[in-house]
Amino acid sequence: MIKLLVYLAIVLAFILVFQLMRIYQLSAEVKGKHIGKADENDNRSQGIVMILFVLALFAGLIWLLFDVRGIMLPPAASDVGVTSDNVFLFNWIIIFIVFFITTFMLFYFPFKYKKTKDSKAYFYPHNDKLELIWTVVPSIALAVIIIYGLSLWAKMTGKPDDKAMVIQIYAKQFDFTARYAGADNTLGKSDYRLIDDGSNNTMGLDSTDEKGWDDVIAKGDIHIPVNTPLLFKCNAREVMHGVYFPHFRDQINCVPGITTEIHFTATITTDSMRRVTHDTAFDYVLLCNRVCGGGHYTMGSKVVVDSKEEFAAWMAKQHPHFSHLYDMHHKTAVATAMK
Repeated sequence: MIKLLVYLAIVLAFILVFQLMRIYQLSAEVKGKHIGKADENDNRSQGIVMILFVLALFAGLIWLLFDVRGIMLPPAASDVGVTSDNVFLFNWIIIFIVFFITTFMLFYFPFKYKKTKDSKAYFYPHNDKLELIWTVVPSIALAVIIIYGLSLWAKMTGKPDDKAMVIQIYAKQFDFTARYAGADNTLGKSDYRLIDDGSNNTMGLDSTDEKGWDDVIAKGDIHIPVNTPLLFKCNAREVMHGVYFPHFRDQINCVPGITTEIHFTATITTDSMRRVTHDTAFDYVLLCNRVCGGGHYTMGSKVVVDSKEEFAAWMAKQHPHFSHLYDMHHKTAVATAMK
């Protein structure tokens, strides 16, 4: 009932405004004024309105920037993230400078050059220097932005640290699975033809590859150690997914049939970030940022950044996927060494 009354009030308000405009028009026609033709007073008042509008627009935008600061992402929690934030800040500075100048000029010119009875149009067909300036300056600015952005891309996807911990992120509709390389820091081979959800080989791991016998598969929460270089090898089963770490400012497409890589070093543990954000329920997340099907909105995992000691304790509780092969191999190696 309340909504109906609100809608009715809005409709009546529109009717009232329309009728007031009609009354104004009729009264102007009675006085012999052509309401469809602007005079100098109209031009002057419209010019003033233009100035007031653009100033209100700028004030509202500045207020909005400060108002939304509390709901933005917290500080970047990785080395790549710091560079990413700097690149975005650099872009925003340029965008805002250009926006404020051009928008102010757009509304100031109708006020400055409003028509009067003595005004005359000025014929200005061509200016080589002006065209050169507005071509060269934006080109230089874009070149700087692109080069700066490529430096970030190289930091995200270039050659990782030789000692980086290798973790596979396996994406499928509609979840992520993490596979940690074991003590050899080398992932075992996998093949899509070996995928068998019934036998729990959902990633198609090759049991004949000894390098994969100590690999650990983790469903649900993804744990990573702080201040440790991490190399993520990303694969998708059926369609393109996105591996997106918003708090670490890192992401890559996950494409079926190929392996894509990103790397970063987490610099703030989950517990520390909870203190920074004053939010005891804060969690890092991994999200899919490519529309991958009807359940896309549900695709995500919690990421836990542990201290090195906490991560070692967590990893000690995990068991290799091919634990029977790993244990057999380990016992054989020990027996051989004792002979």
